[in-house]
Amino acid sequence: MDVSPLAWILTIAAIVALLAFDYVFHVRKAHAPTLKEAAIWSSLYVGIAIIFGLGVLIVGGATPGAEYFAGYITEKALSVDNLFVFLIIMTSFRVPREDQQKVLLFGITFSLIARTGFIFLGAALINSFAWVFYFFGIILLMTAGNMLKPESSESRSSENFMVRIARKIFHTSPDYDGDKLFTVYEGKRALTPMLLVMVAIAGTDLLFALDSIPAIFGLTQNVYIVFTATAFSLLGLRQLYFLLDGLLDRLIYLSFGLASILAFIGVKLILHALHENNLPFINGGEPVPVFEISTALSLTVIIGVLVVTVLASLLSPAGRAQTIIANARRHAINYLDLDYTEDHTERIRVYSALVQEEESLRALRPKYQKLAKDKAGLMELLHAAHTEHDASVQRAARE
Repeated sequence: MDVSPLAWILTIAAIVALLAFDYVFHVRKAHAPTLKEAAIWSSLYVGIAIIFGLGVLIVGGATPGAEYFAGYITEKALSVDNLFVFLIIMTSFRVPREDQQKVLLFGITFSLIARTGFIFLGAALINSFAWVFYFFGIILLMTAGNMLKPESSESRSSENFMVRIARKIFHTSPDYDGDKLFTVYEGKRALTPMLLVMVAIAGTDLLFALDSIPAIFGLTQNVYIVFTATAFSLLGLRQLYFLLDGLLDRLIYLSFGLASILAFIGVKLILHALHENNLPFINGGEPVPVFEISTALSLTVIIGVLVVTVLASLLSPAGRAQTIIANARRHAINYLDLDYTEDHTERIRVYSALVQEEESLRALRPKYQKLAKDKAGLMELLHAAHTEHDASVQRAARE
């Protein structure tokens, strides 16, 4: 599919306009979005991506259209996995609820810029060196294996390498100053936690790009499709974060599904590399006649794996129990953290959710209650949250 310079310009302008719209109308004024707001805007961005894909299908034909949707679905699924890490980072930094949108939008913008660079670098390497397909395939197989390991990587921590360097080199403040990136602390200009959390997000975005770009190049080598599928998968990620709030922990089998998809694409890349082989130590530098996986088969496998993974997670009693436990702990911590939000409505929402989750927790069968790590600590948190709520009610009555 040939794309004219004008089409590139219009596409990039539209993507930049959507990002600018988010910055101006959604995050300029700090607020905690409601579930309805998140659902509407998330649906709108998904709708835009689908309409664009239908345009590719009509203008470019069946193959480019299928490649776009396969790439978009894969990148969207990987972006949901990214949300787990963003949640961990923002919880570690105790980012106020109202400012989480701004942090997420910065992460999306940085990720789009970083991945665009990797896309053009990857395209240049592929056009110059056929062996790059082997390299990308091995990366995806290794990533798939790492996804099945227990989470212990520092990339899933707020204190990653970039943040530690920033803390050592620069003067930093322990507290937020609204959404400011710099403040005055101990008489000197200092970096705020808001800037540090953005550094942490940027660091993890670079690592995610190393996984996602080889994955989509395994589905198509058309740079325009790679770029647009990646961009549209990132747009709307901010709204999706708040839409899935409380459900992320429910997707207990997502890592298995993503690992399967990445392994499948890794095998597809290696088979393609063998078909295009020019390495002298493999088959004397001649192409190897192997079966190549079609785009239609790739799209079918990706959708099938994701459907099975999501349904298995949502229908799993263990997944439901783990969600209840994780959300009860998180909401108790957020309610006790008086700096978490200044919005009284948001505090009421958090406490109401906590009460419902506590009731569901009591109703769990004993074998599922054992899934709670440090159950005694969780009970103490819940008790402390109720005590704080009673005290806040008494303070309001006196006022």
